[in-house]
Amino acid sequence: MDYVSALVPPVVMAVFFIGLVRVIVKTQGGAAKAKEDAAVDAALARADSVHKAPAGGDA
Repeated sequence: MDYVSALVPPVVMAVFFIGLVRVIVKTQGGAAKAKEDAAVDAALARADSVHKAPAGGDA
């Protein structure tokens, strides 16, 4: 019976991991995809504008 107690935690973790991957794959796209993409694009544009802005004003 020791082998059963040794195999249970990895099997449980594998089942939860497979479930997590399935949820992630199923939630890709859909109605919220455009909203999420817009939020990411806005964050990237904001980070890019901060990166390109002059630091001290003395050039």
